[in-house]
Amino acid sequence: MAKKLVIKVTAGADAPERCSQAFTVAAVAVASGVEVSLWLTGESSWFALPGRAAEFELPHAAPLPDLLESILAGGRVTLCTQCAARREITEKDVLEGVRIAGAQVFVSEAVQDDVQALVY
Repeated sequence: MAKKLVIKVTAGADAPERCSQAFTVAAVAVASGVEVSLWLTGESSWFALPGRAAEFELPHAAPLPDLLESILAGGRVTLCTQCAARREITEKDVLEGVRIAGAQVFVSEAVQDDVQALVY
């Protein structure tokens, strides 16, 4: 079993089930003691901003703000550099604990030994 999980979520409100699955898997992994790195890309980029997760709704799914809070508390959350730039999001705009980094950092994390990478 991988000791670390790198999860890239590309979906947001445009594909709510896929988005929710990524956050749920990340939160469950954190709760299980797995080292988690969640990457926000594409439409999920907006969830790096304060209050945006609260706007997300999906019936029969855990509230996104709760999932994000648990991931931030026990894992790492990264906003894609290019995705942030396209949305004019800067480091001063994001939630505390969210970093902005690019593809080189993602690849570096994903190719380490004992890492499982998932893309939603």
